[in-house]
Amino acid sequence: MSEPHYKRVLLKISGEALAGDARRGLDFDVIGEVCDVIKKCVEKGVQVAVVVGGGNFWRGLKDGGDRMQRVRADHMGMLATTINALAIADSLEQRDVEVRVQTAIEMRSIAEPYIRSKACRHLEKGRVVIFGCGTGNPYFSTDTGAALRAAEIDADVILLAKNIDGVYDSDPAVNPDAKKYDEITYAQVLAQQLQVMDTTATSLCMDNNIPVFVFALKEPENILRAAMGENIGTYVHG
Repeated sequence: MSEPHYKRVLLKISGEALAGDARRGLDFDVIGEVCDVIKKCVEKGVQVAVVVGGGNFWRGLKDGGDRMQRVRADHMGMLATTINALAIADSLEQRDVEVRVQTAIEMRSIAEPYIRSKACRHLEKGRVVIFGCGTGNPYFSTDTGAALRAAEIDADVILLAKNIDGVYDSDPAVNPDAKKYDEITYAQVLAQQLQVMDTTATSLCMDNNIPVFVFALKEPENILRAAMGENIGTYVHG
């Protein structure tokens, strides 16, 4: 059995990805496929933490717009991430994978409060840890939440599962001649304003030297391939 390239990873999945083709709600076939691969990663000895978005239910700024107070709209988005975290946790438990959900906003009857030392201990014991509620603060995206948690738990890499198979110099859906990067630096991402993560998350990764591996979630097995170090996407580094 080949050894994984990364010992501890933080997997960032968008809420929209969990909705499948419907774009809203939950597609349990998609969630099941993702959880099957997470189980394979755990069986390979990879410590897996997960941050999930909530856009399949609610995106604070986009859905609230000027009709709601921004802070309240963002709080609703945090609750949406918790729904997704619980759905993934249930699917993993059905596959006999030990899992813990931790939320940045306390809701003790359904999840543990986020405590770094407990999260790391769970990972060391082979449990998957799912972080809900982003950073727990409004005005910050779940991308920033992923970067923050990755720094706190000393993750070796952020596995950024997206709807596109890497980082391009322009939108490949618009420009058929768009160039895909095998690797790129944070400084280049910021200078070229490439849509990898938001600028706050990218800066946080750059400041803490956390590499980000961007790949397509369309094939869930890519999660395992990325954890094993296969060159299937774009490697973003310092």
